[in-house]
Amino acid sequence: MSPRRYILAVSVLLVVIFAAANLLAQSWLSGARADFTENKLYTLSDGTRSTVSELAEPIDLTFVYTRDVGQEFPAVRAYAVRVRELLDAYRTMGGANVRVREIDPAPFSEAEDEALAAGLVAVDTNGGDPLYFGLIGRNAVDDERVIPFLAPEQETSLEYDITRMLARLDRPEPARIGLLSTLPGMNALTDEAGYAIRREMGKTFLIEPIEENFVELPGEIDILMLVHPPELTQWQLWQIDQFVLRTGRALILLDPAAKTAQGTGPFNMSNRQVRSDLDHFAAAWGVRLSEAAIADTETALSIEADTGDGRTTILQHPLFLAVPPGLMSPSNIVTADIGRTVNLGAPGRLILSDNAPGTREILMRTGPAPSAIPADRAALDLSAGDAISLYQASDIGAAPLAVRLTGPLISAFPDGAPSPDLPDDPIYAELARAAAEEAPPHMSTSAVDADIIILSDADMLDDGLHLDLQTGVPFADNAALILNALDSLSGGSELMSLRARAPGRRPMETVDRMREAAQSRFFAEQARLEARLTQSQQRLEELQTVGAAGGFFDGDVGSELTEGERVELARLREDIIDTRSRLRQIERDFRREIDALEFKLRLFTILGGPLLIGLIGLTLFFRKRQGATA
Repeated sequence: MSPRRYILAVSVLLVVIFAAANLLAQSWLSGARADFTENKLYTLSDGTRSTVSELAEPIDLTFVYTRDVGQEFPAVRAYAVRVRELLDAYRTMGGANVRVREIDPAPFSEAEDEALAAGLVAVDTNGGDPLYFGLIGRNAVDDERVIPFLAPEQETSLEYDITRMLARLDRPEPARIGLLSTLPGMNALTDEAGYAIRREMGKTFLIEPIEENFVELPGEIDILMLVHPPELTQWQLWQIDQFVLRTGRALILLDPAAKTAQGTGPFNMSNRQVRSDLDHFAAAWGVRLSEAAIADTETALSIEADTGDGRTTILQHPLFLAVPPGLMSPSNIVTADIGRTVNLGAPGRLILSDNAPGTREILMRTGPAPSAIPADRAALDLSAGDAISLYQASDIGAAPLAVRLTGPLISAFPDGAPSPDLPDDPIYAELARAAAEEAPPHMSTSAVDADIIILSDADMLDDGLHLDLQTGVPFADNAALILNALDSLSGGSELMSLRARAPGRRPMETVDRMREAAQSRFFAEQARLEARLTQSQQRLEELQTVGAAGGFFDGDVGSELTEGERVELARLREDIIDTRSRLRQIERDFRREIDALEFKLRLFTILGGPLLIGLIGLTLFFRKRQGATA
């Protein structure tokens, strides 16, 4: 065979081998993955792996995305790629139990009918076709769960939302939670009016509201949740006592100085319930809430404060705590996966006693030297300076803020069931008599080991302490802590590690630093300009009073305005124009720095690879040449 034919045959053979190798690799290695992203964005967590591996029946996931419309929005287009690749990871892991398909709901198509029937949100695009961007999940018996819209800013919870959908479709009956609270945000008539944490609870659990004047607890609840409960009667406390002894699971949020509590009537600030406690159970449970609130300079939360001249500044307020993961239990499943701070507002100290049965584990604590602040002062809008002036560092060490109580308990009512308090309302009075007659026998000790989580702050549920109110994106893990606690109490721990996944979007830190530096200069100039404008306005009002009679503001300057005043007005206008010009120059300088950075990045991206390859080639060439000459 001639060399030319040999080379041709070898080339054809190499092409065939390359194509065959690709086909075989696609078939055999389709499940193999290597995730080199910083936050392991495409590596499913252990919680997801556990949930998917335990699926008892196939689940169909339908990704609904209007491609043509989504291409017009870069954030949506990029997020669609992220969702598609994550769903592909679910399909690879789940095999036959996770089936994924994608539909493009063009206007008046069957796909659009399917999206609308499932309840997906059609987003208006200012006159164009609507954008559908959601997920539909169905199980073998046609139970359906929907994520109406996959908002790019909610990427941190994407894997959690999908895994929760799979878990709910695989086990349709969620845990039932009995909720007793005096906070308006937990008792809102509609989800839209309630706290975001309350809405998230409703997505995973069945919530059974309990009225403040209840005479008996709902009979089929799995977990009792008390959030800043009202002052309870002995009969109501006994009902709680017996529930804990029989069922054993409760999540309790108390508060010595609830800032979010509201009263009733025209003077609601004076008659609001500031304190909530369950001190009747202190001896039986070995946990009591302090009378005073807690301030802590080590974990003080940075907040915006008014400086008094119309501007705001950032201060650390010791009554608002940002408890970092380092001050949480790394071994308890509730706090082990918390990756950000949990923000609290004037919490209390949980005082523990070892003289009661059961085991008490501290889940969250303050720094080593917190200070007690009188509850009546802490419940008010104290400034950071006022809180510092009241600060007296404690010498008894860190204050427990959250405690988990486990093990057998004894009743807090050693003498048995109290007589029910008969309310004035005849209907409720009759219900109380019936409840007393039908109540099960009094229990003195636990039928099951208790599992109670107690937190010393109820204000942590307020949206402003953990959410960006404009975007709805969480900046603290308050919701993760509450949902982790409920998941743990209900026995569903698989989802806990998913709630704090890092977002896929990586900020341009250099650009952000440049922007902050430019903005600091801009705001300084703006402050000086505003001060000058204020002075100018006052002076103009004086001149208007003087010159109005002379027709100055109609263009006719009379003798009422002196030559000096006219010169002053002209100079003032020149100063304002000059200051605004300087502000525009700062903006141009900022844009110039950004453009220069962008040019350097493009230059490096475009020329870096070829230059590197050329450099390697030249190095090899000269080495080969030196070897040949040697």
